[in-house]
Amino acid sequence: MTTINRPVRPRRHRLAARAGLAAGTATALLAVLTGCAGDGGSGTAHGGAKTKHPATKPAPAWRTALHSIAALGDSITVGFDACTVLSECPEVSWATGTDPRVDSLARRLVKANPAAHSWNYARTGALMSDLPEQITEAAARRPELVTVLIGANDACRSDVRAMTSPDAFRAGFERSMKTLRRALPHTQVYVAAVPDLLRLWSEGRKNPLGKQVWKLGICGSMLRDPDDLTKPAQERRNGVRERVMAYNEALSEVCARDALCRFDRSVFDYRFTERQLSTWDWFHPGARGQQQLAELAFRTITRRENA
Repeated sequence: MTTINRPVRPRRHRLAARAGLAAGTATALLAVLTGCAGDGGSGTAHGGAKTKHPATKPAPAWRTALHSIAALGDSITVGFDACTVLSECPEVSWATGTDPRVDSLARRLVKANPAAHSWNYARTGALMSDLPEQITEAAARRPELVTVLIGANDACRSDVRAMTSPDAFRAGFERSMKTLRRALPHTQVYVAAVPDLLRLWSEGRKNPLGKQVWKLGICGSMLRDPDDLTKPAQERRNGVRERVMAYNEALSEVCARDALCRFDRSVFDYRFTERQLSTWDWFHPGARGQQQLAELAFRTITRRENA
């Protein structure tokens, strides 16, 4: 048998090799431990990067203890024809009125001097396209709550062909909400549905005097020829109602994107009666109708869950 003689390394060479092996093992172990320790032991993403879980911001709290209100909208909110013929009566406004018979939102929600801390920027005849200007006016007051009831005039045109298109109405409300949020990032917004104009026609036409007033040009698309029950007339009125429903869908969907906005469909669903309509035009809400609008809004604004 042949004996192979291996060269003997000096002692210092053997010690250096062992030290290098130990250092390499420690480095590898440290890398493993570091990788397992990230994110509470949940592991790492592919490629060794840590998985990040961004914190979810809680939704802002909806408040019912308020110090100020600003009302936006059209003739309904300024109490048109609620007190005297063809004139505004803001003291009975469902949103900011001072008349105790109506018990407006301002009287119910603003405990410290509501008359001094509520403002009405609604305008008779206002369209959705006018809403950004009203928002700009209201923003100077820094209200804690803004109420919006607008859209009836977009459907109440001289003819159905003149009604605001659903796309234009939606775009107008989106633009309005952006304007509001830039100026008032923490203000709460209550958005009332456009009332059911077909319901108002069916109730108001019971009064002969009301039909005479309608001839002055009030909401021609719906109220023209109120006793005409032919198929074309019915289709015209149903077309107006469908347009209002499209407006309400836009209001609801745009409002739902905002954590501090509540949409109130009950204003469309509520079955207003002749007793709640103006005794001057049998179309706009009278004082009793304004009181009912205030009640509907109060329920939505004070309910516990966020919309």
